[in-house]
Amino acid sequence: MIKKLFVLLKIARRLAVSDALKIISKTHKPPFLIKILFSILSFSFFSKNNDFQSMKDEERLCKSIENMGPTFIKLGQFLATRPDIIGEDLSNQLEKLQDKVPPFPSYLAKEKIKKNLGSALFQSIINLSEPVAAASIAQVHKAQINDNGVLKDVAIKVLRPNIKKIFNDEIDALMLFAYIVENIIKKTKRLKLVEVVFLLKEITNHEMDLRFEAAAANEFSENTKNDLGFNVPKIYWNFTSEEVLTLDWIEGISIREKMELENNKINVNKLSSDIIQHFLRHAVRDGFFHADMHQGNLFINNTGQIVTIDFGIMGRIDKLNRKYLAEILYGFIQRDYKKVAEVHIMAGLVPQTVQVEELSQALRSIGEPIFGQAVKDISGGKLLKQLFEITEKFNMATQTQLLILQKTMVVVEGVARKLYAETNIWEVSRPILETWIKNMKDPKTKFDQVINTSSEVLKRIPDLPNFMDKADYALRLIAEGRLNLGALNNKSLEVEEMKLKNFKNNMIIGFLGIVILILLVF
Repeated sequence: MIKKLFVLLKIARRLAVSDALKIISKTHKPPFLIKILFSILSFSFFSKNNDFQSMKDEERLCKSIENMGPTFIKLGQFLATRPDIIGEDLSNQLEKLQDKVPPFPSYLAKEKIKKNLGSALFQSIINLSEPVAAASIAQVHKAQINDNGVLKDVAIKVLRPNIKKIFNDEIDALMLFAYIVENIIKKTKRLKLVEVVFLLKEITNHEMDLRFEAAAANEFSENTKNDLGFNVPKIYWNFTSEEVLTLDWIEGISIREKMELENNKINVNKLSSDIIQHFLRHAVRDGFFHADMHQGNLFINNTGQIVTIDFGIMGRIDKLNRKYLAEILYGFIQRDYKKVAEVHIMAGLVPQTVQVEELSQALRSIGEPIFGQAVKDISGGKLLKQLFEITEKFNMATQTQLLILQKTMVVVEGVARKLYAETNIWEVSRPILETWIKNMKDPKTKFDQVINTSSEVLKRIPDLPNFMDKADYALRLIAEGRLNLGALNNKSLEVEEMKLKNFKNNMIIGFLGIVILILLVF
């Protein structure tokens, strides 16, 4: 209990002197009590930095968060993908957040590699370099390994020392803070602050297990192995563990080096289109895409292939939403707003009571202005953003996976346009969307889906009597009010909330104990 309060106090003081709250308060007014608390905490600690004060708000905000450490960098990155929670303006500001911190000493990295892989494998690693890149959670070293008798250049990613403990201590303290705020300021309950912090904890703990990133890279590689012009680095599982990830070293030119690409006879106009097409292909065909495709994560290798790195943030879309995505984008390309409206209703994305004509009219208000714009100003990502804003008015539920896709699409289009400003997003997207929709409607595809479904049903026939008995029992429990479905789905979150409630009770008891002690002594 005392430890959580101490950590929370340290975090609050860091936040108070960082100037972040002042910047955020311009668009999101914090409660009066919070402002008073932070004024007290920052008193005598804050010293003005003229260079810092001369920065633009978004630069100051990002710099402030970067100075506060890994937990807040991750929190900022997470919130940047959730404009539904923090608003579009703040989300756009947090997109500029750079996940770059000073490296930790190489001897600590070597100790961690040896501990995770064992002495024998560690001894087989040669020419381990100093850190070549460092972020809030891990850093990367270049090295060589023996892969079945062949010497391979590899990148070895190593978690920061004690990063899990630091992060979880701070995130638990933030969860406590969120709980206190929700209980003191009732208006904040609708924001579900505890749930937001808990979700960040779950996501980042997955990211801090490098086996998950390795698995994501491996799945991404399997999905794209037949995609011409696209490559994913190979994972070396023998040299990979919870805290160490080893994959192919990429020799190539960064996408951001446009002049160098042109000097190496690479057609940047075609490259611009290829990047968009590959991204859309992964999203609508596979339902699994790289959700952090900024310039720093894209290279062109020696054979002219696009290579992605850093698989800590990936996006996933289910088949229904992939169909929805493809058909609405293609519908807008065709200017068939009625079709787009019908897709929304048929898919259950908006209530069945919504009139097709009304929704179609609203969609037209998005689509038509786009076709009057110059090619360089047309954006599929911005279209999706406007679409979500419009459909929200028709009670469309927030689709988190589509929000992440929309944010990624904006980034991808930005990367493409820096290579070639006149890239026609619609023309580039059309063949990918047409192919996928055609495949979905192909009789053979539908037949294969029916066969697969039927096979699954046949496999489960022997279990049917037992399943029916269990279903009958479950329905009786629900009818009697003895089964809480929500509790089953949110078990982990409920455990955390129970801990916070116990903590609150302990705080009250502790405070009363201190009062009694003071009365007895004095």
